[in-house]
Amino acid sequence: MVHANPPVILGLKKSFGFGDRLGLAGPGHLAALEKSTFTGVLAQQSMREMTRTRRRADQVVEAAQDAVNAAHYTRPWGADADHLKTEADIEMMAKAGFTYFTLDPTPAVVNAADTMKEAELRAEADKLVREGVLGPDWMARYLGDKWEVDNGPPLAFEEEPLLRAAVKFARATAETARLHNAVARHCPDRPFEVEVAVDETAKPTSHREHLFLALELKRRGVSFVGLAPRFVGKFEKGIDYVGDISVFTSELERHAAIARRLGPYKISVHSGSDKFSLYPFIGRICGELLHIKTAGTSYLEALRVIWRTNPDLFREIARYAAEHFAEERDAFLVSTTEEEVATLAAQWPVDPEPVYFEERVGRQLLHVTFGSVLVLGRRPGGLPFNEAIRETLAKHADDYREALDICLSRHLELLEAG
Repeated sequence: MVHANPPVILGLKKSFGFGDRLGLAGPGHLAALEKSTFTGVLAQQSMREMTRTRRRADQVVEAAQDAVNAAHYTRPWGADADHLKTEADIEMMAKAGFTYFTLDPTPAVVNAADTMKEAELRAEADKLVREGVLGPDWMARYLGDKWEVDNGPPLAFEEEPLLRAAVKFARATAETARLHNAVARHCPDRPFEVEVAVDETAKPTSHREHLFLALELKRRGVSFVGLAPRFVGKFEKGIDYVGDISVFTSELERHAAIARRLGPYKISVHSGSDKFSLYPFIGRICGELLHIKTAGTSYLEALRVIWRTNPDLFREIARYAAEHFAEERDAFLVSTTEEEVATLAAQWPVDPEPVYFEERVGRQLLHVTFGSVLVLGRRPGGLPFNEAIRETLAKHADDYREALDICLSRHLELLEAG
């Protein structure tokens, strides 16, 4: 079927990614987006999310397209195949019609480089040269040069920091180039855009590491529209930023300056849901060179509507989630502990809504257990939770649309407030 307004590449326009684990959030996403100057990435799903929810790539794009068609939405929108690590996944997402490919070379990142001694670093760098990952004259490309970057003195490398950056990221840049070539092979007749994500490394990405990454990616012919570094502080799921905001903004200013100098390309903020304290700063510092990714918030707002309209179902889901929290939590950056969840589950609160939807423990409990709830959970003697949730939301579609509009408009308005 030919659609009047299919997903397209968005280029260097500030963009906002709307994750949708149920495929029902499109009307609410569009309601929030209509009032914003951000461009929307209306289909966004990672391989991990699709594995957990057992959705197909084409279903993700089709759900967003259906919402666009129903709303007669005419502005450009994108479709993000998130955190891709294999060519097989790239091929599947390309066939489904995704236009934005987030390449994740994290398995090739050598986090141990952060603590290696100089002799170990030199030995590892020599190995990279022998294997052809780095050329024999690679250090000469960096030592002695200076890169003028706003918001601080010029960036330059000394030997030890350069060795550390190379050992940590050289293989990752080679892997990114391989994945980038795979995207090109599977999108031979249509434009595409690529983001490079290193946000899941063990430690925050330094400015010199960012510089090395960008320069090596360009040297390898990788054309990328966005880069997702790991930032200082904690970007936990479902809650606001944990860390020193002044340190974060200072670091972000230099990251954004490097992106303007070496690209330009966008800074991509992953786990971007609910980081309300940061949004005005992020919006001001990055301007148009910004991409925000959200995912779990739309699912949490769905459960909020379930609580308001079908409280018995919500209570069953919350109890089931508590039973499965321990097996799910390690896959996510959360600070909520099994002991805190056990304490919450031991006694049903007098007013569950603020406890489960405004406070850390409740929000993170619901966030990390979406896979178990949507695939394995079922009502006692009744429907699977997935079907029961869908039935309830279908009856209260306007309530879900309004809840999403309120929540995501707050995100977008604060980003534009800077």
